[in-house]
Amino acid sequence: MDYIQTLRQHLGHASILMVGAMVLVLDEQERLLMLKRTDTYTWGLPGGAVELGESTENAARRETREEIGMEIGEMSLYGVFSGEELYFKYPNGDEVYNVSIVYVTRELHGKMKIDPEEHSGYQHFPLDALPENISSSLLPIIRHLLENQE
Repeated sequence: MDYIQTLRQHLGHASILMVGAMVLVLDEQERLLMLKRTDTYTWGLPGGAVELGESTENAARRETREEIGMEIGEMSLYGVFSGEELYFKYPNGDEVYNVSIVYVTRELHGKMKIDPEEHSGYQHFPLDALPENISSSLLPIIRHLLENQE
């Protein structure tokens, strides 16, 4: 059983602090890979919760492998995001305040294979044409990306 499921057994849907790791995957045209979530039908990024004892870098790599079936090559720390804007309420009622450690990579290996339980599809979006329905807890990260692009 994973860490978050164990916490939920004791706390129910109450707000918790959740540490997550995610990856901004940019292709050769500087388009951002986004995944369509099956729970909220919004666009998200590869990533998820960090397990007990796991490094954030390993969590980002593991979540990417689980969600899209690909291995990350070189990646670097993009930033750490937290605060009220990263609050998220899941459709089942679980509430979290995210601390998101975000990495960036331009290097993926393997063949794209989406996990159908978590995502219904993917698309590479130009940074000047991102979808409107982005998961609310990602908006501060996306704003930062757009404000700091070269």
